[in-house]
Amino acid sequence: MRSVKKTREEIAAGQTVLGIELGSTRIKAVLIDREKTPVASGSYDWENRYENHIWTYSMEDIRGGLQGCYQDLMKNVEERYGQKPTRFMAMGVSAMMHGYLAFDEKDELLVPFRTWRNTMTQAASDELTGLFSCHIPQRWSIAHLYQAILNGEEHVEKVRFFTTLAGYIHWKLTGRKVLGSGDAAGMFPIDTAVKDYDEKMLGRFDALVAGRGYPWKIRELLPEVLLAGENAGKLTEEGAALLDPEGNLEAGIPLCPPEGDAGTGMTATNSVAVRSGNVSAGTSVFAMAVLEKELSEPYEEIDLVTTPSGDPVAMVHCNNCTSDLNAWIGLFREFADCFRLGADLDAIYGTLYNKALEGDADCGGLLAYNYVSGEHITGFEEGRPLFVRSPRSRFNLANFMRVNLYTSLGALKTGMDILLKKENVTLDKMMGHGGLFKTKGVGQRILAGAIGAPVYVMETAGEGGAWGIALLADYMARREAEESLVDYLSGKVFRDAKGSGIEPDAEDVKGYEKFMERYRKGLPIERAAVDSGI
Repeated sequence: MRSVKKTREEIAAGQTVLGIELGSTRIKAVLIDREKTPVASGSYDWENRYENHIWTYSMEDIRGGLQGCYQDLMKNVEERYGQKPTRFMAMGVSAMMHGYLAFDEKDELLVPFRTWRNTMTQAASDELTGLFSCHIPQRWSIAHLYQAILNGEEHVEKVRFFTTLAGYIHWKLTGRKVLGSGDAAGMFPIDTAVKDYDEKMLGRFDALVAGRGYPWKIRELLPEVLLAGENAGKLTEEGAALLDPEGNLEAGIPLCPPEGDAGTGMTATNSVAVRSGNVSAGTSVFAMAVLEKELSEPYEEIDLVTTPSGDPVAMVHCNNCTSDLNAWIGLFREFADCFRLGADLDAIYGTLYNKALEGDADCGGLLAYNYVSGEHITGFEEGRPLFVRSPRSRFNLANFMRVNLYTSLGALKTGMDILLKKENVTLDKMMGHGGLFKTKGVGQRILAGAIGAPVYVMETAGEGGAWGIALLADYMARREAEESLVDYLSGKVFRDAKGSGIEPDAEDVKGYEKFMERYRKGLPIERAAVDSGI
């Protein structure tokens, strides 16, 4: 256990490292010491807006959230160590992947930020998937750009740069239009042999739009791809003022390549080596599996992306996970408040999550869909959260909670079954992190039953992607010559890591399969709800 005095000295000397991640509902900052240990944190809650049929965050939301999170971190540092840092050894920024932020020649935003959550690019996704012979998800930046072309949107000819949220913030902090490989792979397909955008696919896209008269080639619009460990620029005076309007933060701090939340999740769970994998489960849920070899064919349910070091990864991404589950918890909290029971939110979560483990393995015949927004894996452009039961269902609290936990991973299991059962991808372990795993043992057991494989959660998993991007910044600043990210993480960060693993329970596996039969049969109910327009 390090002393407060030692940490205070590192803060004063500018030896700590800062990581900031902008998630879907929360922005978090983590400060780490030379031992790679979090010593302070800050956060800022925010929500996306649904405006004019677009899921978005305004530029004011982004600026205010970034500053609010940083100010909360500074408050935490001052309370713990009696001072505010003015500089850091290094820093990094990450954010939810994909989406579309497009700018003109004057660096002005052309249309509101279109986030990963939007599912209005099906036509573009289908055509580009055929053109590239690899799956191009709806949320990828290139799908958003091409859908805008198909829609005849006037702004397209004015585009001179487009990027992700992490890339945008990094640009504003450093002046550099770059992106880490993992996040860049959510903009345009990456050739993992050369660790850059795929030249053949760049050419195919240019040929596809050649007759439209646009004054650009696609590569000119994309950010430069950088790998973990490379220097991605320094904090400018303008960047320092953006992050810290109080003016205490000094310019000149080196930044690592900005990454997406998938890449930082892999880093934070030591899942960047071949045959490793992780599941991040919060507002959305995604699984990452680092591949030994290419898949036998493209799948609509599986995206091919990369680690922060540019190695190939199969990704199963679902738009919906805990949002509907959280809404039900909120309802139970309101009930408790009505009776003045005095239960805090953490206690309600813990009690109800553990109650789910008392339920029937197949949820007693209950059915639920957690589709707050569309879900591409099951073919839904919009979502309607639903709870369904028959007169024969065993309707009790345990089964109700269990079915809502099961359905939070239902779409994910669809893709994971392809990887594990059809492609025979081997994973030595699956690491879990995110809000679903906060209640000890529950989310782990549910996921283990869903994928039929052991699931591990480390004590540091709660630090999440903000810690992950801080580690990537530390790797850039302190790595030894030729030291790989895999060696850095295993040898310097996770060597003595503590955690717990849960093996799949045979009854849970059977029960989840029975639930999935019901889940697939019931999809027409979800379709009817969406098509009704309600």
